[in-house]
Amino acid sequence: MSAAREKFLRVAEAKPADAGRGIVRLDPEVMKILELKEGDIVLIEGAKSTAAGVRRGYPEDANRGVIRMDGIQRRNAGVGIDDKVGLRKALARPAEKVSLAPTEPIRIMGGEQYMAQVLQGRAITRGDVISVSVMGRKFD
Repeated sequence: MSAAREKFLRVAEAKPADAGRGIVRLDPEVMKILELKEGDIVLIEGAKSTAAGVRRGYPEDANRGVIRMDGIQRRNAGVGIDDKVGLRKALARPAEKVSLAPTEPIRIMGGEQYMAQVLQGRAITRGDVISVSVMGRKFD
């Protein structure tokens, strides 16, 4: 892949309103370089790889070379705040099947439908941890 199609950015904390949404925020200039538009999916490569939906960055992040990621995304990419990650446009396709492995026993009435709704439109990769709220309780 050419350098023009991959960018290295410094990880910054997502704002609270973005946490848990499966999105990252990028400078519009970075989006232009990578030929991204809002809603596209990017592959984020740190110690591990993960994917996320793209949204425009905040004005205060312009020309700072940052990607705003929440804690779950950082965990999935194997990175922390101020680490560098590689970023490129991903060719995503709808999942035909998703297998979940809860970290603790959980029973949800209508669980399959609820999880399908939670995951609808989100970019996930094999091995990703996802966070789900059930009746006000958060599960990873």
